[in-house]
Amino acid sequence: MIRSTGTSGSTLPASLPARFIADRIGGVATLLLSSLLQGVALLLYLFFDGLVSLYVISALFGLFQGGLVPMYAIIVRQYFSPQEAGTRLGIVLMATVFGMALGGWMSGVIFDLTGSYQAAFVNGLIWNLVNVSIALWLLTRPAGGPRTDEPRLLFARHGRGGGR
Repeated sequence: MIRSTGTSGSTLPASLPARFIADRIGGVATLLLSSLLQGVALLLYLFFDGLVSLYVISALFGLFQGGLVPMYAIIVRQYFSPQEAGTRLGIVLMATVFGMALGGWMSGVIFDLTGSYQAAFVNGLIWNLVNVSIALWLLTRPAGGPRTDEPRLLFARHGRGGGR
């Protein structure tokens, strides 16, 4: 409960700066940065076990996690057309929620088997490395390129019709 409170309180404020960072370096790079920093926070859990350090590390974890989920929408839009983006984002967010639920359950099972959260944090680090690997892979792939529908969408938003 303590970790959840510390994490939740710092996740929301971090989502706005992450969006500004994404404007500068891109969605995938911001996802990679957030994932690496989240891995650092997970690593810190292995070395500290006091109540104050738990609060501080949980707040850091939440700050770093705040940059992850907002990037999914940016990345999906970067790689897919607007017609595909809604469905693809729904799938990505469903997988994210499933992964978070599975991770919480796995950590409980690991604790039950070992009597310690150390192995659960190592498990989290391993899954974080999977996320970092995916982000690195995405960095090597070109985004969807220039969209032929962007000018039409821009004009449609500003009430100037659907043509160029």
